[in-house]
Amino acid sequence: MAVTTPLTPGVYIEEQSLLPPSVVGVATAVPAFIGYVAKALPTTPQVAEINSLPDFVALFGTTPPRPYKVKLDDGAPRLYRTVPGPAPAGGGAPTSTDELVPTSQRPPWLLWYSLDLYFRNGGGRCYVVAVGQATDGGALSKDALLAGIRELEKQDEPTLIVTPEASLLSTASFREVCEATLQHCGKMKDRFALLDVKEQGQPIDQSNEITTARGEFGSESLLYGAAYYPFLHTTLTELVQESSVTVELPAAGGSPATSQRLDELRASSTELYNKIKALLAEQRVTLPPSPAMAGVVVRVDRERGVWKAPANVGLQAVIAPVDLVTDDQQGLMNVDATTGKSINVIRSFAGRGTVVWGARTLAGNDNEWRYIPVRRLFITIEESVKKATSFAVFEPNDVSTWLKVKGMIESYLYNLWEQGALQGSKPENAFFVNVGLGKTMTAQDILNGIMLVEIGIAAVRPAEFIILRFSHRLAQA
Repeated sequence: MAVTTPLTPGVYIEEQSLLPPSVVGVATAVPAFIGYVAKALPTTPQVAEINSLPDFVALFGTTPPRPYKVKLDDGAPRLYRTVPGPAPAGGGAPTSTDELVPTSQRPPWLLWYSLDLYFRNGGGRCYVVAVGQATDGGALSKDALLAGIRELEKQDEPTLIVTPEASLLSTASFREVCEATLQHCGKMKDRFALLDVKEQGQPIDQSNEITTARGEFGSESLLYGAAYYPFLHTTLTELVQESSVTVELPAAGGSPATSQRLDELRASSTELYNKIKALLAEQRVTLPPSPAMAGVVVRVDRERGVWKAPANVGLQAVIAPVDLVTDDQQGLMNVDATTGKSINVIRSFAGRGTVVWGARTLAGNDNEWRYIPVRRLFITIEESVKKATSFAVFEPNDVSTWLKVKGMIESYLYNLWEQGALQGSKPENAFFVNVGLGKTMTAQDILNGIMLVEIGIAAVRPAEFIILRFSHRLAQA
């Protein structure tokens, strides 16, 4: 410490810092959602930090409601949607037909619903990357989603990337977005991708979807992402505006058939109005699993730690998975000798509800990076140590600096070991930190301005397969 030489007689105070620098852990679960919003944007992509669904609504609105038509079949209201048909061969406007709406809805825009599902599953502070305006009849753009991914390179804090609306793209565009997301995470090395298995069509063909899905994630940076199957029937209801619902009233008493908006029907026919409102309340939304998984990851990190697998956890606001997967089917998804890409399954168990039943990265055959909590723990430690050791840049590359760096990292890892993040009965079995001339560096390294620190970590791994071994035992006297 430099000593200041006083020039004027008097009493002077000098404060001396004796405490070593410390590593402060970075936030482990801060998702970034990429998608379309209801409000028009001055520029795109637009990034915003939010803490709740009302925050999102205040900034970006909800989601554009779809127009519906209600017909009275034998006095009972039925919900229809007008669908345009193919253009006539000779030209002219295409004809349209009215199709009966199923109870389970797959809305054309997913971001608002996805954030609702995320917060219901324990989600907290997150980022939203708005890439365009969602309008009734509008179309998704692969290029807009890719631009949103590139925009995230400017953001330091997000650690999870979620693009639920990518599942609505064509198969080729979906693959591009998935590959770009994984490559982004591999480039940044401080974030993890939560991906969906795209639905191939109706009815759901599980075997075809999984085979196709494995090819849609590419082959790069697989250790930085995980894929989940299947889509989820949720308790969320589709947003419907009464002014967008047209009710067709049949002819009665010589009067011709008429139509009214639902908001106009309230005063003239309260009973019918209430029946239609009850019908609309039954329109549940089906969503991809990644938003729910983002909420699960945030909740598990908050309650247990980043080293706990986000699995064997119940999902909230979910009625059931779209596909009920069996043990044999999941075995083929969990382990694949050909591609090595694991697909995590969300399953429904009697008495337990809907449960996350998989914790593998897409690099499912990789001994080092097979499990999600191992990859995410290393991301957290690497980022925390990187930020904490920035003080040593341009410091003297000598024993004093080495000891400071070594001490602060060891203290940080010791705290993680105490919390159960690292395995080993003693700290020296759980981690090591080496730095110094003759240990990690040569004289030439020091001449080149390099300070090399070696860190070894024994991360805990999830007990994926619990085997209970039973045998007969002969009675003994």
